[in-house]
Amino acid sequence: MTHAADLVFTGGPVLTTDPARSRATSVAVRGERIVAVGHDEVRELVGPKTEVVDLAGRLLIPGFQDAHIHAVYAGVELGECDLTGTTSLAEYQRRIAAYAETYPEREWITGSGWSLESFEGGVPTRHLIDAVVADRPVFLFNRDHHGAWANTRALELAGLTAGTPDPSDGRIEREADGAPGGMLQEGATGLVARLVPKTTAADRLAGLLRAQQVLHGLGVTSWQDAILGVFNGQPDPSDAYSAAAGDGSLTARVNGALWWDRSRGAEQIAELVERRERLRAGRFRADSVKIMLDGITENFTAAMTAPYLDSCGCATANSGLSFVDPAALRDHVVELDALGFQVHFHALGDRAVREALDAVEAALAANGRRDNRHHLAHLQVVHPDDVPRFARLGAVANLQPLWAAHEPQMDELTIPFLGGELASWQYPFGDLLRSGATLAAGSDWPVSSPDPMQGIHVAVNRVGHGEDRPAFLPGQRLDLGTALTAYTAGSAYVNHLDDTGTIRVGALADLVVLDRDPFDGPPEAIGDTAVALTYVGGERVHAAANAH
Repeated sequence: MTHAADLVFTGGPVLTTDPARSRATSVAVRGERIVAVGHDEVRELVGPKTEVVDLAGRLLIPGFQDAHIHAVYAGVELGECDLTGTTSLAEYQRRIAAYAETYPEREWITGSGWSLESFEGGVPTRHLIDAVVADRPVFLFNRDHHGAWANTRALELAGLTAGTPDPSDGRIEREADGAPGGMLQEGATGLVARLVPKTTAADRLAGLLRAQQVLHGLGVTSWQDAILGVFNGQPDPSDAYSAAAGDGSLTARVNGALWWDRSRGAEQIAELVERRERLRAGRFRADSVKIMLDGITENFTAAMTAPYLDSCGCATANSGLSFVDPAALRDHVVELDALGFQVHFHALGDRAVREALDAVEAALAANGRRDNRHHLAHLQVVHPDDVPRFARLGAVANLQPLWAAHEPQMDELTIPFLGGELASWQYPFGDLLRSGATLAAGSDWPVSSPDPMQGIHVAVNRVGHGEDRPAFLPGQRLDLGTALTAYTAGSAYVNHLDDTGTIRVGALADLVVLDRDPFDGPPEAIGDTAVALTYVGGERVHAAANAH
């Protein structure tokens, strides 16, 4: 059979995310592309050398794509002191001590993953680390990476004292006498991070490959790395992608977002153009520019249209930080848009969202409609007046659904300090969908889990998987099909991977077999779904134990 397929999936169901044919039961692949989508007739392409995968009721979908992730950083951190998966102070101390004992030769103890909710007011102290490791510097990012916890030795080595001023883009949390207390917010993390031994090129490549294995195991076939550049004192991870793309070990398709240095202005644009051209290789390119506009709500640095409240419920003088002057931002985005860059905004507070949309609107007015697909990530608080602007301006809403749920960080460190109106505008996924916005989705790993099915579970239920809590703003739920499409076709659109994200003839065979069909079960069981098989370009890159 001269036209036999190399790979056939049969026995359905198949979710194509292609409006022309949303469901099928069989798919054929030849080389790296899909050659047939349909039903029993596709089996005619089975030849003596065709690999046949019996879906046996499991759902075949396009490969997941993560529209906002830090894969190299996440992979590197998997080899450091890992504080994820617990909120216990005693457990943090046990892990820090154990890591120090395991690696006595390491000059610094570094890692990440602790939760703000573990400490009163979200602020840990240096003394808590000193109690278990005092002789070596310890520096640990929290799970959102907008703050870090340091021991006394690390603060001393950095020369931080009561007289050290706060940087313009951050804050040193202090004790009663003004001495640094051990918690560094936002840009203040760099005061210590600059001293931390830098990762090597080999470390970064190993981290990338470690992360890629994890992501393929979760069905992720492509992603957008949200920071390519020097950040928090760590080197640019671009070299890891270039090396992996060059030797073929990069099996995923990756678009990188070049970091916008907020301490500089338009003079860096020429460098971004040069880096874009230099970094294009194999399955890797860097066509996006990441501009971080604000911080996070928990440390009151997310930019809001109204002031934060204090612990008594009274308005403060603080409405958050705009890391980039809004007028300058508009000029920068106009120029980047004209040069064909996509702009990837970190916009968490409603004022930051508005400033980003204003910049996209300025680019549209100056340059006309282009196909750069600018997108705003996080969108924790969106003013209702700005919701319809996404569709009107063609700006993509890049969602991190896992965060849209009740948890201590939300209930204790966010809602009381936002107040009723701002708090009611959080993660308005449903409103964005109803307004006609294009939805993409991502994880922000290592900030939160990279498992798309866990994010989809929260997008649909507005409750974390397995948690017995009330739904968070349930009117903003998405249906399962929409949430899956955001993680596939939506993120493929953001990543300019137009021949992925759907199962249709001619598309690349980036495909995932789930271990069940989540449409067949109740919404509260969506998070039980796991990945059985993952393919990129028709090549199997992951098989779960006992998968076939």
